Amino acid sequence: MTDFKRIRAFTVHVFTATGAALALLALILGTGGHWAGMFLCLGLALVIDGLDGPMARAFDVENVLPRWSGDTLDLVVDFTTYVFVPAYAIGASGLLPQALAIPAGIVVVISGALYFADREMKTEDNYFRGFPAVWNLAAFYLYLLEPPEWAAALAVVVLAGLSFAPVKFLHPLRVQHWRTANIALLALWAVLAFVAVVQDLSPGPYVTVPLSAIAGYFFVAGLLRTPA
Repeated sequence: MTDFKRIRAFTVHVFTATGAALALLALILGTGGHWAGMFLCLGLALVIDGLDGPMARAFDVENVLPRWSGDTLDLVVDFTTYVFVPAYAIGASGLLPQALAIPAGIVVVISGALYFADREMKTEDNYFRGFPAVWNLAAFYLYLLEPPEWAAALAVVVLAGLSFAPVKFLHPLRVQHWRTANIALLALWAVLAFVAVVQDLSPGPYVTVPLSAIAGYFFVAGLLRTPA
C-alpha cells in the first residue's frame, strides 16, 4: 500500500474532524450572542457530514487506515454539532420560559447522548428510528420562527420523547422512496437556510414559509410509513 493512499485516507479523517473545530467556533459565536454566525458554522458542519462518508468509501479509508475508527470519529463530531452546541443555543436563547431553559438543554444532551448510543437507530430501509437528534435543526427553527415560550418548551419535550418512539424519520439521502425529490427539497432547503442566516435569522415570509413547509414534509414523511 502506497504512502499516498494512507495520506489521502488520513486527510478524510482530518476533514471529518474539522466538524469539531466548527462546533467550537459555533459555541464561541453563540456565547457572544452571534447566533447567525453560530448557525452558519453548524451548517458548514452539516455539509462536511454529508461529504465525508462518500469520500471515505471512495478511498476505502476503513481498510487503508484500520487504526482509526471513522465511525467513532463521526459520532464524536456529530454529537458536538447536532446535540451539544444546539443544547447550549436552546438553553441560552431566551425563547423558553426562564425556569425551563437550562432543564431543556439538559434534556437535549441526555436524550441526544442516548440516541447516539442506540445500535438500532437506523431501520433496514435506512429510515431513522425515532427523532434522529438533529437538535441543530430544531434550534435553527426556534430562532427562525420565535414561537411562544410555552410552544418552544413543548417542542423540546415532544422531540426528546420522539427520540425513543417506534416511528420512522426520513433520511433524505439514503431512503430510496422518492429519493430524487427528497434530495431536491434538501438542496432547496439548504439555499433558503443560507439566505435566512445571511439575513440574521430575520428573513421575510418568502423564506420562512417554504422552510417551514419543507421541514413539515421531512417531519411527516417518515411518520406515515410502516412503524419502526
